[in-house]
Amino acid sequence: MRKKIIAGNWKMNKTPSEAAQLAEGIVKSIGNVTDCDVVLCPTFTALTTVRDIIKGSQIKLGAQDMYWEESGAYTGQISAKMLLDCGCTYVILGHSERRALFGETNETVNKKVKAALNNGLLPILCVGETWEEREAGKKEAIIGEQVIKGLEGLSEAELLKTTIAYEPVWAIGVGKTPATSEQAEEVHTFIRGLLAKNYGDNVASQIRIQYGGNVSDKNVEDLMKIEDIDGGLVGGASLKVDVFSFLVTTAAKVK
Repeated sequence: MRKKIIAGNWKMNKTPSEAAQLAEGIVKSIGNVTDCDVVLCPTFTALTTVRDIIKGSQIKLGAQDMYWEESGAYTGQISAKMLLDCGCTYVILGHSERRALFGETNETVNKKVKAALNNGLLPILCVGETWEEREAGKKEAIIGEQVIKGLEGLSEAELLKTTIAYEPVWAIGVGKTPATSEQAEEVHTFIRGLLAKNYGDNVASQIRIQYGGNVSDKNVEDLMKIEDIDGGLVGGASLKVDVFSFLVTTAAKVK
């Protein structure tokens, strides 16, 4: 049975002192949860602050991005080794905002996934379609290409260390309409089938697939009951201790 995983993507929010306060509240509320993996992904400047606060709890630290080179003249970039030294276990790669705003491609995302795994980090590979792509009937083609190219060149052992996060781009953000449980289920089932076709049943049955389209206290229980949904990549709701804690405890109790 795949263990649920809830990751909080804090995006460009919270100074180190604000992140400390948020992390302290989360540790106090759900720091001992064991039936669900919990990951906090603050900004780079708050990584070590949050690391120190979650130390000794069940919560893991993650980063929101990284570069594929180990070092060099890459102003503004962060390497896998730097993230490891900050205490990171996970790293989010290929988020829709990185693709749309900063020119990420399937090829560059794949380089990052490989670099993360080569250095001992666990990648969360984000995939998802825009509303225009969905309306044009390109949903499966877009997502399929993102999955296959994002995972290109990985061994079975590396595949099993990777989490896929499906985030419908059209359902992310304040004021956006969340995907229905049926829409989320359809895509997760498609991704699971794609993994089985390309990598075999062993990989497909073990890889975790998170849902990342406006997970909230209103829809989390229905989403977590879906067989092919193994958790959530949470944005705005992860900035509120009570809401994020509810998401985690709900995911933990759904079998």
